[in-house]
Amino acid sequence: MPGPEVLLYGLPLAFLAGFIDAVAGGGGTITLPTLFFMGLSPAQVVATNKLLAIFGSGSATYQFWRKGNVERTLVLRLIPLALAGAALGAYLVHFVAPDSFRTLVGVVILLVGALVLVNKRFGTEDRYPGLTARTLALTLPGAFVIGMYDGFLGPGTGTFAMFMFALAGFNLVKSGGNARTLNFATNLGAFLFFLIGGQMVWWLGLPMGAANALGATLGARMAMLRGSGFVKAVYAVIVLLVAMRLFFVR
Repeated sequence: MPGPEVLLYGLPLAFLAGFIDAVAGGGGTITLPTLFFMGLSPAQVVATNKLLAIFGSGSATYQFWRKGNVERTLVLRLIPLALAGAALGAYLVHFVAPDSFRTLVGVVILLVGALVLVNKRFGTEDRYPGLTARTLALTLPGAFVIGMYDGFLGPGTGTFAMFMFALAGFNLVKSGGNARTLNFATNLGAFLFFLIGGQMVWWLGLPMGAANALGATLGARMAMLRGSGFVKAVYAVIVLLVAMRLFFVR
């Protein structure tokens, strides 16, 4: 078990992770390696990461929600499907090796990033048509699949969710607000699951969670202040980080 000195780098890295996760997702690309570097076991890393993630995703959700950047009528319909998908994904881990899918998912997220960047108008305009049949046909199964991916593998869940909402017609700021809300629900569900296992390192997760929440608050406010262009630039960086983790980290 590490000593308290690990918080000297754990706290600023948790803050940074919260910031980028609130803007474009992908905060786990920072927090997971940080917790591994501290010397925690894999089970402790995953459980403790969910503990601090609920702080960050919760504070980001609050910021986007209070400013009207969450489409509540849609997202509240998607949360049960995302939770069901996450439960199924966690169950499938026992039968299918996640490593076999890492390269495929890495390629997919790079293609997603390329589509966002090449199409200059993608995510810069709010074209959400409301709860139409097309919107629901895209987001209902999409939420289930994203939740299943979160439970099964995890890296880039928020980034994929942002892409789904942008396809549905939201600009990237509102896509981020919707994605953070959906991700908060799945993080909370996973937290309750891991709570039963007793693997959380509370003295690390709580202060790092507070730092993560502060970073997420700043990130969410920055995203809303600077707009979709800023989010798009950060999104491109996060896509590369998530892809690198999927390709090279086992």
